[in-house]
Amino acid sequence: MGKLVNSKAYKLRVLVLVVFDIIVIQLSAFFGLYIRYDFKFGDMDPKFLHSVLVYAPVNTLITIIIFLLFRLYSSIWKYASVDEMLNIVFSCAFCFLIEIIEMIFFGYTVPRSHPFIYAIVLLTGTVIVRFGYRFLRAFRYDAIGTKGGMATMIIGGGQAAAMLIKEIKTSEFAKYNYKVRCIIDDDEKKLGKYVSGIKIVGNRNTIMENVKKYNIEMIIIAIPTASNKVIRDILDICKETDCKLKKIPGIYQLVNGSVSVNDIKNVEIDDLLGREPIKVDLDSIMGYVSGQTVLVTGGGGSIGSELCRQIAMHEPKCLIVVDIYENNAYDIEQELKDKFKELNLVVLIASVRNTHRMNEIFAKYRPDIVYHAAAHKHVPLMENSPNEAIKNNVFGTYKTAVAAAEHGVKKFVLISTDKAVNPTNIMGASKRICEMIIQMLNNEYEGTNFVAVRFGNVLGSNGSVIPLFKKQIKAGGPVTVTDPEIIRYFMTIPEAVSLVLQAGAYAKGGEIFVLDMGEPVKILDLAKNLIRLSGYTEDDIEIKFTGLRPGEKLYEELLMSEEGLKDTENKLIHIGRPIEFDEEKLKSDLAKLKQACEMDSLDVRQYVKEIVTTYHYKENS
Repeated sequence: MGKLVNSKAYKLRVLVLVVFDIIVIQLSAFFGLYIRYDFKFGDMDPKFLHSVLVYAPVNTLITIIIFLLFRLYSSIWKYASVDEMLNIVFSCAFCFLIEIIEMIFFGYTVPRSHPFIYAIVLLTGTVIVRFGYRFLRAFRYDAIGTKGGMATMIIGGGQAAAMLIKEIKTSEFAKYNYKVRCIIDDDEKKLGKYVSGIKIVGNRNTIMENVKKYNIEMIIIAIPTASNKVIRDILDICKETDCKLKKIPGIYQLVNGSVSVNDIKNVEIDDLLGREPIKVDLDSIMGYVSGQTVLVTGGGGSIGSELCRQIAMHEPKCLIVVDIYENNAYDIEQELKDKFKELNLVVLIASVRNTHRMNEIFAKYRPDIVYHAAAHKHVPLMENSPNEAIKNNVFGTYKTAVAAAEHGVKKFVLISTDKAVNPTNIMGASKRICEMIIQMLNNEYEGTNFVAVRFGNVLGSNGSVIPLFKKQIKAGGPVTVTDPEIIRYFMTIPEAVSLVLQAGAYAKGGEIFVLDMGEPVKILDLAKNLIRLSGYTEDDIEIKFTGLRPGEKLYEELLMSEEGLKDTENKLIHIGRPIEFDEEKLKSDLAKLKQACEMDSLDVRQYVKEIVTTYHYKENS
């Protein structure tokens, strides 16, 4: 039905244009004589007037056909620009040539100046008919925008702003939602000038002043090429206002038409992390994956699935995804099949805790490289189920690593965490044991390089703080923060995974790679910023302090005091010096720990403490 309505509306618009064009053609032919005779109707030669009248039907038909060929009836005139203007000029010039030809070959008797005057009047009339619609829309926008549109400030006075204002003026959605009142730009040469009729009123230091002056309700950042630091600095000012904050997508998307003003998006919290995204030239170092069989455990999770995406781009011989959760496995399977048609993909449902199943998988597929991302990682949940954390994280890793070594795997990369350093929770302690297992097995099996990669919190991962805050804000609050002083290191999922892959290229065996996470960020600041960037204030959304959860620290560490740092070629990847320990004692302690957790012992933390001497926990946990 919608298509039928649109089809009828389109045909009606074309019909209206044709009718106006017919009128313009007749008037142009008449004015060609009228102007020639100095606007004196009585002085016109009757034979010239007769020729114009007789030729009118043929002239009209030919002109309409020419307009049709030059797409004057198929253009969308509310978006009309230079291209459409050139089409009008060329079509009228062609009409001029046609009339000259008719004068010569068909004895069409009119003054020699008539074709020139006719073409000029026809061009003027055609432009008025087409672009008059644009002028009316612009006038209508100005008339209704003040009442219906949200008073908007645009930051950035370049091409992106010009395109954005044009979109706002022509979009049916935007013209009722935005009323652009002013532009901010730091270029002093632009101050006081206009972009698409909107004045550039000041630089970033005048944002607060102009928000008050123009009663701004919405700020749109239109600087798609700006660095993260520039965006962060601007946002630090903007978030002090009561305005809603949005930003445009990349300028290339606006140019090619794949994104419109309707797609202006909210500013994301990672825009405030204050550093440039970490970029790794994976193409130069991923030769070790190309042509190899790669297995990813936990391949459907946040980190595991991104590992699969980036590995798939570098032409592995076979990619094996192992996950216990079938929904996650299904999702990544469908995504990879859709994006990488030629990928040799195997997706398996399996638990890393099942010795027989893991040995079966390794024996059948013989992977060359293993990325072990399968783990229980949620700190409070693991505090309530410590035996399950040990069964899955410690012995799942042990069984998978041994199966890898015994079946000829070249590289085994463990995904670890900063919570393994001086752990205060069972999850972190279990990961520290995993690191020790990796170090022990690297000494035991010469054919396999075992390494661990340690990093902090990952923005947007399952169970992380940002999705929780967004959900709480959407529900109207409160936003829960455990402690006003709690800080964390943050990295995006693609950043973390690209560094993991590069660490895999550096792996020679036994290393604990430590990723540079940048400066730590206060969780309270993240909560405040996210509330502000969502268009609210702390008066609208309450921040509630709930107290540190069991096993939670105020801050995380990336190294233990005994570990030193050794640089790699990538300044963001460091190698922690392995801590020496008694491997025979570790094996003995692991046997005791296994027996304890299989019996669901209430004293499992004490067994963990005997292995990880830096583990501190409350006795009543």
